[in-house]
Amino acid sequence: MRKEDCFYLGKIAKKFSYKGEVLIYLDTDEPGLYENMESVFVEINKHLVPFFIETSSLHKGDFLRTRFEDVSSEEEAEKILGCEVYLPLSMLPELEGDKFYFHEIIGFDAEDQRLGNVGKIVGINDTSAQPLFEILKGDIEILIPMIDDFIVKVDRENKKIILNTPEGLIDLYLNS
Repeated sequence: MRKEDCFYLGKIAKKFSYKGEVLIYLDTDEPGLYENMESVFVEINKHLVPFFIETSSLHKGDFLRTRFEDVSSEEEAEKILGCEVYLPLSMLPELEGDKFYFHEIIGFDAEDQRLGNVGKIVGINDTSAQPLFEILKGDIEILIPMIDDFIVKVDRENKKIILNTPEGLIDLYLNS
């Protein structure tokens, strides 16, 4: 399994018992969706390694208390502490309406209600407090804050996002 075909689910945060159980921090809004998984991929030395789950249960909201098939001691659990956990993209729950996964809208056209086609979404910058659409129009990069009020519609069928941006925001990039 390639990392590009997966999504980040979380990280093995700490050991839970002397029998090798671990707590996986789930980086998701809906931890309950991942309570009954059969397996996950754990990144070890830049390779995704399948780990099969014997038992798992939610623990204090955002953690999944997990016992893996081949991890039965504290020492074995210690080896995977801090490792990132991934699942195949096919396991993402389907989103509807104007909700979307960042990876799913790459390549979509960005269209402003006033200005028409703004360009193609080439990435999402989520390193700052407010994620930004990275849009390319010719060789000009346009950054638009990913704010619910700006997003009018996600048109999956036609692969475009319709925006209603404040007057002047896009002009800042085009007229500089």
